[in-house]
Amino acid sequence: MAVITGGASGIGRATVELFVEEGAKVVFADVNDDAGKSLEATLGGNAIYKHTDVSKPEELQALVDCAITTFGGLHIMFNNAGISGAQYDRFLDDPFDDFDKVVGINWLGVIKGSQFAGRHMAKNGGGVILNNASIAGVLPGHALMTYRSTKAAVILASKSMAIDLAEYGIRVNCLIPGHIRTPLNAYTEPGMSEAQSQKVRDALAPVWDSNQPLKRHGAPRDVAQAALFLCSDRAAQITGITMPIDGGITAGDPVNHLREIWDARAQALAEFS
Repeated sequence: MAVITGGASGIGRATVELFVEEGAKVVFADVNDDAGKSLEATLGGNAIYKHTDVSKPEELQALVDCAITTFGGLHIMFNNAGISGAQYDRFLDDPFDDFDKVVGINWLGVIKGSQFAGRHMAKNGGGVILNNASIAGVLPGHALMTYRSTKAAVILASKSMAIDLAEYGIRVNCLIPGHIRTPLNAYTEPGMSEAQSQKVRDALAPVWDSNQPLKRHGAPRDVAQAALFLCSDRAAQITGITMPIDGGITAGDPVNHLREIWDARAQALAEFS
């Protein structure tokens, strides 16, 4: 029995679908009721949708209670819901108007979701808590300071939870997705035609690939597969880890600077040959 937040689209939706395929019962949450109810209708009673704003602790508690009441327990809590917030180009331009909203969803939602689920798991033989962070939580960069900060906090909190909750048989791990093609980072807008959207995707592809050693484009299903593994008994001895699903971005710089150095040296000496 699993609870998945942010389950109506992107990584959350892919995870809901995969968990149901693998035989799990799922209660998934979102604030997009149309998408949530539409997905629920395709899953044949094995998953139910519950409107939940994860920044509101009372709604998170109601979500956990719903899962326990509906399916008789709670074994997996996937705190996946998140938003990027306003995307100002530079830090000095950011008015932080959406600071509370981003922190409420990305940070408080994870902390309280983990706490409410953990309280039940601690009294009922343990379970698995999985939190979704981002490469933005481990790699410094321009802008998105609130988003980056909340994702870094999720990573550290997950490790701390793993230590704190181990005595109850609760495993806690964290995912670090990279450039996964989801609505959150599509850079398209409502009302765009499919031709316009595809044009944007094509234009962004080389930008995404520029810092990714593996040039394959990641999909929500890739993250869902990692979530399935970490939530399964195959990962019974794994807790307190952060798992990148990023095509190698966090492994290091994909540019062969040594080759660039030798090329530059050769060009500098060419006039003397």
